Parts: sequence; structure tokens; C-alpha cells
Amino acid sequence: MIEIGSRRRSQPAPPRIVFEAFSDPDRDPFRSWLELLHDEQRPTILSSKAPSMLVWSSLWVNRQDAVVKFDLLPSEDGGTDLRWTLHVDEPAPEDALVGHMRMRLNRLINANLRYTFGQ
Repeated sequence: MIEIGSRRRSQPAPPRIVFEAFSDPDRDPFRSWLELLHDEQRPTILSSKAPSMLVWSSLWVNRQDAVVKFDLLPSEDGGTDLRWTLHVDEPAPEDALVGHMRMRLNRLINANLRYTFGQ
């Protein structure tokens, strides 16, 4: 597998809460954040080590080989230092699709999820 994207940002919630959000995105129906597009599917958990690491299966119907790894470390302010890393099998997708996949992860994680934590 090859890495085609990664981003590190903080989340205001502690790692165990962020881990729970990735483990069960529908746990709080009033704080929905995993809003999928027509070409996306609900991921499954491929592996995890609570509360510091979790790997999702692909979000994308047309790239079933894609996996997203989340590394969650406690930050000094009580939140989470979160890094997502996107891996795919070779050959890598075209640049336009890579850009779309990165943008979607960034939107879901660093916008939608962050919003559910009040930021």
C-alpha cells in the first residue's frame, strides 16, 4: 500500500471521545458528522487499539482498496492530536481523485467532526 495523503490537526475532545466518534459515528443522532456522498459508503473498522489508533475500510465505492488510519494522541490542552493517513493499493489514483479523497477526509474530520465538539 502507498500513502496518498495525511493531515494532522487537533481536536478539542480527549482521545477516548474522538476514538468513540470514529468507532460509532451514529452514537449521538443529534451530533451527526459522517455525512456520506453518493459515491461513498459507511466504513467498517479493520483494526483498532483504543484509544490511540483505529483503521477504517474504504469510504469510496470505486476505491475499495483505500484504508484510513487514525492516530490519536493526547494533547497538552486535554484534547487530541489527530492524524489521518490515507493508503491505497498501487496504482495510485489520478491526481483529481486523490485531491477529492483528501478533501473529503479533511471535511469530514477537520470540519464536521470538529463541529460536533463545539468548534
